[in-house]
Amino acid sequence: MSFLDRLRTNDAESVPANGLPSKALLWLIGSFALLLTPQWDRLPLWLMSACAVLAGWRWLAQYGRVRLPGRGLRTGIMLLLIGVYVATVQGRFTVDTAASFFVLAVGLKWLETRTVRDFYVLFFILVYLATVNFLFHQEILWALVTFTGVALLLVGLQVLNAPDLPGGLRSGWRRLGGLFLKTLPVVVLLFVFFPRMSPLWNVPLVSGEARTGISDTMRPGDISDLAQSSEPAFRVTFGGEIPPHRDRYWRGLVLDYLDGETWRQGQAEGFSPLGRVAVDGGVGPLKRDEYDVLLEPTDQRWAFALENSRAVSDNVVEASADLFRFRRPADSAVRYRLGLDQNAGPDQPAQRAELRRYLQLPREGNPRARELAAELRRTINDEQVVRSLLQRFRQQPYFYTLRPPAMPDNGIDTLLFDAKRGFCAHYAGATTFVLRAAGIPARIVVGYQGGEPGAGGDYLIVRQYDAHAWVEAYLDGRGWVRVDPTAAIAPERIESGLREAVAEEGSFLENDWASPQRYADVALVQWASLQLDRINYQWQRWVVGYQGQSQMNLMSRLPGGFGMRELGYLTAGIVGAGLLIAGLISALQMRRGERRDAFRRVVDTWHRLCAAAGVPVRHGETPTVLAMRLAKAEPAAADSARLFARMVNSHYYSAGPEQAGAENESGEQLKRMRRLLATMKKQVRRPHSRTGKRRD
Repeated sequence: MSFLDRLRTNDAESVPANGLPSKALLWLIGSFALLLTPQWDRLPLWLMSACAVLAGWRWLAQYGRVRLPGRGLRTGIMLLLIGVYVATVQGRFTVDTAASFFVLAVGLKWLETRTVRDFYVLFFILVYLATVNFLFHQEILWALVTFTGVALLLVGLQVLNAPDLPGGLRSGWRRLGGLFLKTLPVVVLLFVFFPRMSPLWNVPLVSGEARTGISDTMRPGDISDLAQSSEPAFRVTFGGEIPPHRDRYWRGLVLDYLDGETWRQGQAEGFSPLGRVAVDGGVGPLKRDEYDVLLEPTDQRWAFALENSRAVSDNVVEASADLFRFRRPADSAVRYRLGLDQNAGPDQPAQRAELRRYLQLPREGNPRARELAAELRRTINDEQVVRSLLQRFRQQPYFYTLRPPAMPDNGIDTLLFDAKRGFCAHYAGATTFVLRAAGIPARIVVGYQGGEPGAGGDYLIVRQYDAHAWVEAYLDGRGWVRVDPTAAIAPERIESGLREAVAEEGSFLENDWASPQRYADVALVQWASLQLDRINYQWQRWVVGYQGQSQMNLMSRLPGGFGMRELGYLTAGIVGAGLLIAGLISALQMRRGERRDAFRRVVDTWHRLCAAAGVPVRHGETPTVLAMRLAKAEPAAADSARLFARMVNSHYYSAGPEQAGAENESGEQLKRMRRLLATMKKQVRRPHSRTGKRRD
């Protein structure tokens, strides 16, 4: 029997003696599988496999294919899996490893699920697992997957309590949908108006998994590898006009120390206190000279910004070298706001001692590049050295490629004089080396360049393949000046983007065949991709990122203005009004149901007749027992009372309403019951009306 058949059919024969229906167990296992799906990229393969084996073991045991392990074997399995877990985490205790251990505990719980009580325990554990998913994935797609898993849990709970009810599955989904529609308005109101207060403490979400994005070191081939990823890095909304593509240089960090072939930060980042970065940087409507950035998780402190920017939101601060930093690593999506200073003047003159570290080079290596620097230095000043080097890149056959050749020792010499093929990191490193060798302070800036418009052109999407490295040189009287060798070698990369720059060699996203951006020439694919991105962007901004400041901004637009106290009063009023309305609706439905149930009215009339005959209804008494007592008190009504009781039992305790033609039969039965009731009224003498005494 297939999976769907087991869900649709009435499988009472598969209910073991402990009363745990197979259909309910199947819904529970399906929910477990669905709730694990958002964590597939985080959990190790052995843990996912172990969970699948343990859940499958429990399912096979339900049908007697295998036996559930005893206490000794369960203990051995538990110790084995915990040993593998300890060996895997290697002493690291983070939120990530704690969540992984929780998943392992849930998997082991399947071997103990024998009774209905165990079902309820596992039900609540899986609800908690659903909340754990939101620690790692808050995108709308994974939110829908998690909510669907919770819906399967609720359907399984209904199946558990009514495993043999015909049409129970369909009615269960219908009932669940009705409850969802009824509670949705209340949930939306509470979400919007419930005061968003900061927690008393924050726990950083330190994860052992590698994030896609730039790092604080750069080897020649690093960024070319990153250019094969189309994952979003951040999205930007501007209050005014969007800058041209050539001006979209998103600065992230500066690398100024050359260690062999690797560029590093000469000064380490400062200490980060425990806690989480404030994810809400909204500070009211965007002004024309401001822009909002929604950054994907990086687990790093650097924020990306255009040149001549200033901090507007308080969750980002300006650091040295015109860079911006969060106070803590961005372990979740972060929204921050910056402003553009259109009238920014030249940098303040730097001290020679400060510039000395931007001249650092290894003592040996790349002799031809050093000779080139000496040649450029002989007859011209610093600015002319820069121009001459860029002119060399323009005039000679240098190529911009995502398929650079291997460059062994003295890789800069190989690039400049032999291969002449490389990516932005190659050329930025070589340019910085030559400028320093010529006595000009220089540094590498790593970030992103470009960005494509989102749906409707309302915002920019900056993707990982927009990662870029360029050079800044210090020139007397001008300060730090951008020097981008890529703009000289492949100007289409700066003007239009990476796709156009490597279109001839066909290397754009060649390793990511499933990316929609690879098929941007297909209009339907591009349209669908942008629409999905807009949905996810708005979800991140207005649902996930709806925090204290965003809430207060929204409330400030209401008449009279709202503070935290007014929000508290309003929330209490909404909750009270909701409870009152729910109570009134329930009471009205109950009364309406009573009015609609003609059988119930007939039975109530019979109860009143019995009480009038001196035979009041006792608590918990069945219709048959009541009829026997009435027959003893009124022998003339004995046959009518027994027949009436059988008809009551037939109506309320048989499956007749689900059978074909049941509606017509119920109508005929109701008529017979009314005739019997009229007959009993004539047969009952009502002795208490004459003597004032009751009969039992």
